[in-house]
Amino acid sequence: MRPISGYNIILFTVITLLLGCNTETAIKDEQPDPVLVEYPVAYIERNLVAVDETTAQFETLNPARFNPGAQLLIKRNAFADSPATNLTATLFGEDQLIDIRDLSVSDDGQQMLMAIRAPEIEGVDDDEQPTWNIWRYTVATETLERVITSDVTAEQGDDLMPSFLPDGRIVFASTRQRLSRAILLDEGKPQYTALDESRSNETFNIHVMDPDGSAITQLTFNLSHDFYPLVLQSGQILYSRWDRMGADHGVNLYRMNPDGSDNELVFGWHSHQLNLDGQTESIDFIKPQQLPNGDILMLLTSQDDSVIQKRPVVINIDDYIDAQQATATSGAEGDAITDVELADFNFSFSTDLALTGRLNHLFPLPDSSQRYLMSWDLCRVVVNDIIRACGQLTAEQLADENLVQADPLYELWLLDNAENTQQLVATTTQGTVLTESVVLQPSSQSKTFIADKVVGNELDSQLSQALAGSIHIRSVYDFDGTDSTANAGGISRLSDPTQTPAANLPARFLRVIRGVPMPPDDVRDIPNTDFGRSNNQLMREIVGYSPIQPDGSVKIKVPANVPLAISVLDINGQRIGGRHRQWITLKPGETLECVGCHTANSQLPHGRLDAQAASINPGAVGGFAYPNASSNIIPEQGQTMAEADEMVNGLAELSASIKYTDIWTNPALSTVNPSVEYSYANLATPAPTGSECFDNWTAYCRIQINYVEHIQPLWDLARPVVDTATQMIIADNTCTSCHNIVDTDGVTQVPAGQLSLANTVSTDEAAHLTSYRELLFNDVEQEEVDGILIDRLVEVLDADGNVVYQVDSNGEPILDADGNPIPVLTTVNVPAILSTNGARSSSDFFEVMNNTTHQNMLSADELKLINEWLDIGAQYYNTPFYSQD
Repeated sequence: MRPISGYNIILFTVITLLLGCNTETAIKDEQPDPVLVEYPVAYIERNLVAVDETTAQFETLNPARFNPGAQLLIKRNAFADSPATNLTATLFGEDQLIDIRDLSVSDDGQQMLMAIRAPEIEGVDDDEQPTWNIWRYTVATETLERVITSDVTAEQGDDLMPSFLPDGRIVFASTRQRLSRAILLDEGKPQYTALDESRSNETFNIHVMDPDGSAITQLTFNLSHDFYPLVLQSGQILYSRWDRMGADHGVNLYRMNPDGSDNELVFGWHSHQLNLDGQTESIDFIKPQQLPNGDILMLLTSQDDSVIQKRPVVINIDDYIDAQQATATSGAEGDAITDVELADFNFSFSTDLALTGRLNHLFPLPDSSQRYLMSWDLCRVVVNDIIRACGQLTAEQLADENLVQADPLYELWLLDNAENTQQLVATTTQGTVLTESVVLQPSSQSKTFIADKVVGNELDSQLSQALAGSIHIRSVYDFDGTDSTANAGGISRLSDPTQTPAANLPARFLRVIRGVPMPPDDVRDIPNTDFGRSNNQLMREIVGYSPIQPDGSVKIKVPANVPLAISVLDINGQRIGGRHRQWITLKPGETLECVGCHTANSQLPHGRLDAQAASINPGAVGGFAYPNASSNIIPEQGQTMAEADEMVNGLAELSASIKYTDIWTNPALSTVNPSVEYSYANLATPAPTGSECFDNWTAYCRIQINYVEHIQPLWDLARPVVDTATQMIIADNTCTSCHNIVDTDGVTQVPAGQLSLANTVSTDEAAHLTSYRELLFNDVEQEEVDGILIDRLVEVLDADGNVVYQVDSNGEPILDADGNPIPVLTTVNVPAILSTNGARSSSDFFEVMNNTTHQNMLSADELKLINEWLDIGAQYYNTPFYSQD
């Protein structure tokens, strides 16, 4: 970062006086920029305290917040004394307070888009208030009109952040969620506008529409906000995404084509803590702009929503994927994020005195002149109740700790960065701020047109017809270009059936899950108890399973247009490693190519195909069977085993069961591996909801596991042990016969292992069953005394093993009736045996199930059900719409 230098006072050659607020300010008085004489300048003026003395706040994660008191002004040129026309003064009637944001100009400079929120309607509920709509100003006709003319269509969601695509269509962020809502119906759920993953606000996704407001199409399907789309010079769309899966991973930059394909992370995952001026600041990557030279400009914002000043930086997304992490192929060194060099200015969002003033907005002119429109608050202080410009004070006066900074007065200036000059374009009054500005000028850098991918050409027609896409991972053993199985001989050894039997393969299956969109409270008010022990994972549905090939590759058909995540599993169906932390979405007919996997702590490039290291899996030589493998599959050059399998047997479909059949072993060279299948059909208890759909797979098949319906019946199931010779019951392995507070005769007992699996209402939480609380929450040991269960108490020992006794306020021992000191007693902790972190984090439970007392009491199919339920988060419910009977 460029350090902020001290006392950089702007020098002005000609002095004039600015009247108002008792201010004497030195400014440069020069003729307006000759180019700007020809082009209109538009800007938003905002009253920061418009209603009930409430200060306007601009919340990053609540972009639809209504801050009334904005107006859109336009000047024919950049003369400071050129009159400004208020385009919105009578848009909704006189003296009506509205909100305006997100100015954007067409490449030819003849049109301007914006988002406008109509005035508040007094006395009606929030869901009846006006929504944000997109409006268009046309220079030739000097008209401002709403893009979507139908009132019904316009009010179907909040529409923000519009930009023109090269073909005239408009890309924008919206809460409409048109396709997502339709898919909910196809999944058998009610149709609703989903909340973000914090369950605070309706989720914004990227949409596109025709110039007349028709053909509205949803492009992204993240469960939290996708917003601030920027059409790059390349024709692609760069946008901000809030990654909130499982935890808050910040707002990062993503990129996609205008049809929603090739959607990928571009920058920012590990860059949210930046050192700025010696202090660590939390940063989100919001509202990118592109400079004429192709660099990405961003105005960094304080985490304090009341602070409106910004810090302009340039981000190198071509050579970097994070602030300190170059792409695998660029060889770049240094920082990806650097301060914008703006003449002698040093801008920050610090609340300390800013000697070169404060910046609220910066708009680069779309040419090569290095000029900017900036909303600039000149450095001013209060001296003896008089507002003075900082340039009028000495260094000693400015160093006074008691110096009071004047209230902000942001005005519009034109900065010529090449000439190091600035001139006033528009002024305002105290208490207002100019928050956005644009020049309606033709761009010198026209954007490339990217045509939508065509079904049958770039998009697979069969997949598209099935509303599906496909995911191809070259090897799950590839961790950022390193073979994680190198110590075992690498993937060349694993993929050779004569050297590695299937039982020795670390990764056996892939699980695909879908995030359940959270409904608003008026559709279903979800109590936190519905999520169970933790709400980090919210609710999850399983989309299905597929085997992983010996070289670690996998290629599968998956539903399109829904947020998906993947997990790699071992032979038991337990997740290996951490959970996926980014939602994947595919367009119908699209294939996502993945190199491999990534660890949570690694900062090496991942998730961006052009940034990653080359794959460890070069694929087949071609024309020959894989080494020592079956000749039934002859791969082509470079094919992974999954691709070769698809070529011969078709693209793998997801299954509700975990199934494996050996297709690679050559029986003349080695023994064929035994088949594996864990199936819901083998359960004696109810199968998870939706599992029957996989008999005839569609893009809407989902597996839903709820504790009460599908896990508790495992503990309740009668498991008599019958002597095969006499047909007499010789034992009862029913879980609740031992793990209960009463035995089969109704006599009080301490549950086996201090674990009750009773199907009764918990005394700790009435919304949960006893068994759920006992399995997933810490408890205390109990003992039976005179037919009653009470908490077992033990004496407290100090660090030396001595008994600790009770003492009074003076430190004297407290004695009992016999004159003996009374020991301090405490309960004995019983840690939870299951963990929401997954099956492998619940190893104590599975060790018990494999010991001599419990072995084979639960079948492999039942254990598979428990494994998958734990891996997706051990939720109490995985649907908001469970029966409340």
